[in-house]
Amino acid sequence: MAVNFAQWGNDLYTGRRSYDIVGRRRVWFTISGILVLLSAVFLVKPGLQPGIEFRGGSEFTVSNAATSDQQPAVDAVAEVAPEEVPRVTNVGSSSIRIQTAELTNDQVDQVRTALQEAYGVTEDDVASSFIGPTWGKDVSQKAAISLVVFLVLVALVLTIYFRNWRMAVAAIIALFHDLIVTVGVYAAVGWEVTPATVIGFLTILAYSIYDTVVVFDKVRENTTGVLDQTRATYAERANLAVNQTLVRSINTSVVALLPVAGILFIGAFVLGAGTLRDIALALFVGMIVGAFSSVFLATPLEVALRVREQPIREHTEKVLTARARAAGAADAPGAEGAPVAVARATGQVRPGGHQGPAAQPRRKGRR
Repeated sequence: MAVNFAQWGNDLYTGRRSYDIVGRRRVWFTISGILVLLSAVFLVKPGLQPGIEFRGGSEFTVSNAATSDQQPAVDAVAEVAPEEVPRVTNVGSSSIRIQTAELTNDQVDQVRTALQEAYGVTEDDVASSFIGPTWGKDVSQKAAISLVVFLVLVALVLTIYFRNWRMAVAAIIALFHDLIVTVGVYAAVGWEVTPATVIGFLTILAYSIYDTVVVFDKVRENTTGVLDQTRATYAERANLAVNQTLVRSINTSVVALLPVAGILFIGAFVLGAGTLRDIALALFVGMIVGAFSSVFLATPLEVALRVREQPIREHTEKVLTARARAAGAADAPGAEGAPVAVARATGQVRPGGHQGPAAQPRRKGRR
């Protein structure tokens, strides 16, 4: 199977096998639009669940509990503050975390005592803390500022590096796509948004832009001097670049996802709610969406912007006209050889197959 996969990747790189990803860009745009729309719906209902770091409140942690049942914690809080609806989560196999709105000092002491009795633990096994909403507000503001600065710098760097603002625009749109879909999945799952979640959201931006830049670099390499030839259009050269980087994107994503999936499994099913679980879910979803957008969204979007340029449009018409003329000559009565009509070329001729002996290097002094 490994040999077949390697052969498949080699065929994609040489153009012996090719998928018309750019030509079917409307399909990918539709899929991305549906994902963004669903994410927007999930962000409205049920919406994101802010953690205690963002909304503020009191938190209790019961260690060495004899049971993982959450109902005793709910009853303990209800005895002290009947109007309060606590959020109870299991942390590992012997710890329970209880979060409530801000309680008075007397209520905190009463809840601690009630939790000791409910779970049969000592006073040292019940810890309490108060987290103000100011800390979460500061984190949110700094995250928003970091995001704006990151996007501005990315747009400038991509525009300067590729000497083409359309690649920067396509990369930024793909970036927003990845962020919105990841946040939407997080809202659909219903897990609380903690500072670790915010870190995960910001981390996937870096992964997404990295994957997109690799593909764009190949697009730039393949499309350099595209107007000086009549064998392929700009879209076909860009499609070849996507095919050539497809295996690399798959390998990179799989290698990156395996450890993240392990962290997510341990955080969600072994340790329970915690930093590992929150950051792993954001990374897991963001890497999958980022791999999709770098292949099926960023490059097709960049091509959709470039084909609107007058030189690119005229060159495309010139290539297609020459191709149709060649197909008509081959189909004409009396024409010899097999028909060569090609409606759309998505690959390239194998390296060396189209150049002939005249393209081989000559020794100096030999005629």
